[in-house]
Amino acid sequence: MNVSPQSSPATAEDTAPTAEDPTAKNTPDTPRTREPKVRAPELLGRRWMNSGGKELSLADLRGKVVLLDFWTFCCINCLHVLDELRPLEEKYSGELVIIGVHSPKFEFERTVEAVDQAVERYQVEHLVLDDPDLITWQAYTARAWPTLAVIDPEGYLVATLSGEGHGAGLGEIIEGLIAEHSAKGTLHSGDGPYVPPPAPETELFYPGKVTVLPSGNLLVADSGHHSLVEYDPDAQTVLRRIGTGERGLTDGDFDTAEFSEPGGITVLPDDLAAQVGYHLVVADTVNHVLRGINLTTETVTTIAGTGEQHMVGAIDNVRGTHGALGRYDGPTLDVKLSSPWDVLFVPSTAEVVVAMAGNHTVWSFDPVTGSIRLLSGTMNEGLVDGDGETAWFAQSSGLDLQPDGTVIVADSETSAIRRLDPATGEASTLVGVGLFDFGFRDGPAAEARLQHPLGVRTLPDGTLAIADTYNGAIRRFDPVTNEVSTLARGLREPSDILVVGDEGDAALLVVESAAHSLTRVTLPKDAQRVDEGAQTSHRPSTELAAGPVSISVSFTVPAGQKLDDRWGDPTYLQVSSTPPELIVSGSGGAEGLSRDIVIDPAFTSGVLHVTARAAACDGEPGGEIPLHAACHLYQQDWGIPLDLTAAGPSALDLDLRGA
Repeated sequence: MNVSPQSSPATAEDTAPTAEDPTAKNTPDTPRTREPKVRAPELLGRRWMNSGGKELSLADLRGKVVLLDFWTFCCINCLHVLDELRPLEEKYSGELVIIGVHSPKFEFERTVEAVDQAVERYQVEHLVLDDPDLITWQAYTARAWPTLAVIDPEGYLVATLSGEGHGAGLGEIIEGLIAEHSAKGTLHSGDGPYVPPPAPETELFYPGKVTVLPSGNLLVADSGHHSLVEYDPDAQTVLRRIGTGERGLTDGDFDTAEFSEPGGITVLPDDLAAQVGYHLVVADTVNHVLRGINLTTETVTTIAGTGEQHMVGAIDNVRGTHGALGRYDGPTLDVKLSSPWDVLFVPSTAEVVVAMAGNHTVWSFDPVTGSIRLLSGTMNEGLVDGDGETAWFAQSSGLDLQPDGTVIVADSETSAIRRLDPATGEASTLVGVGLFDFGFRDGPAAEARLQHPLGVRTLPDGTLAIADTYNGAIRRFDPVTNEVSTLARGLREPSDILVVGDEGDAALLVVESAAHSLTRVTLPKDAQRVDEGAQTSHRPSTELAAGPVSISVSFTVPAGQKLDDRWGDPTYLQVSSTPPELIVSGSGGAEGLSRDIVIDPAFTSGVLHVTARAAACDGEPGGEIPLHAACHLYQQDWGIPLDLTAAGPSALDLDLRGA
């Protein structure tokens, strides 16, 4: 996810050597060293949530292991971490206090209502500190969404980790701290300060996507209720519900099947449905699978995915017909997916295109052969046009089919609308500028701005209606005039759109997610022209000197694991910039966790994009990796705003810690 370096270090109050710290920073497979104890900075922000109205301080948490999760709700990697933390907060409920520190990227994420809705939508069952001005973020020198920090029962900071995939390592740290402080008498077991909010009672709960069934009825992904709801064509009467409403991954009949925050739904043609045995394909987002729905037998079947999350670059996941680290192409039930957000059947290829938000790609699933392939994207996050092997996406979240057979993609994190060739994977941008650029501005596409769009739909006149989610608006893009305008405003997080009615009397049925409803919107005769400005995500900048710069990423292999070097160097570094001309030499991807680049002295500012990955498997350093060992992928994306000054340093050190 997007990140920014900070300049305010945590305060080191104790400088004497301490007992060996199992989380101390080292290069891979080297002995661990001792570090001075660091007092954790105080937790400051706008307000506390899920605390029963109580304001808290670190002193109130003494005796507990405290885990800080720096997150923002637009970030798919942050949502992955929420799910990684659920088992930890259940297993260590008496000793562990988890605090989500919400630090926003988009302007919309700064609002009180939006944060309240995000905590409710994603069923965050721990304390949340609302930190809109990044006060605690900076105190802990967070550089990434997500960042995790562990504080021991005496109030000392003992570990900081960037990215996702740290569940096992965190468990080891927590176990060690529980054992140590139980022996010292400084651990207090028992209930923590979390106070659950009252459960909402609504027919829909943060619905995500909607489609029209062959019968003319509507099927809604009731994401917050972990189920699907069938309505009559007027969206007034519930006809049946698919799923128990409990979070889970269970196949079976409509009354016993379980989902986890399902998203996009697509209808297969009748002949194809008869051949494969299901009528609908559903993106079961948090389960990381695709589900097949048979409307006749009323059964749900898993048709793609293992139920485990795909981690970018993991050796055991992406080995396919293109080699050990190649582009996957193989049986659907053998591959791990990553937060599939939307699905769309494409007649020209007879395949289902999948917006794979979790690893910033687009995939294609063949129901007949039972195979799936990575159609487009490098798994790097950003806005780069190109063919299927060079294009970059950023949380692809909405899909629609154009009359010419191309696919339109709502690319949410770049606030962009993209066009995709479903046969070749070639991608181009219609609206959008970059990963940190957004706003509410109509006009020529090159100057227009959206804010985290999640849905898109082709209108009868050939223009595109866009669910501009964080602006609470329905926007329109006209491919003939290349202009963006506004059709409706004042909606609460619209996430999908259907066109209803006849061509002469067409209207929009909008999934108004934060209002828990389907809302009919009349198409206006004349669209509005709005200009509330273009914005850029504001993060503290890092000073660097122009010219030669050395980039180094530290990585600590977790205890009980070793680097997976069976197929070569298991580490990887990708470096690029905005604008691209900022880097004279040294950009691109290569093995290793260090890189020398040259920054053009003609620039005074810019953004440096760095992606680091490391693969490790269960096994002891120096020994062989067992045949069926569990393997883990650690990764982080940094987007680093730069101020280039003559006095700036010529080295940039980042930290990707395994635990």
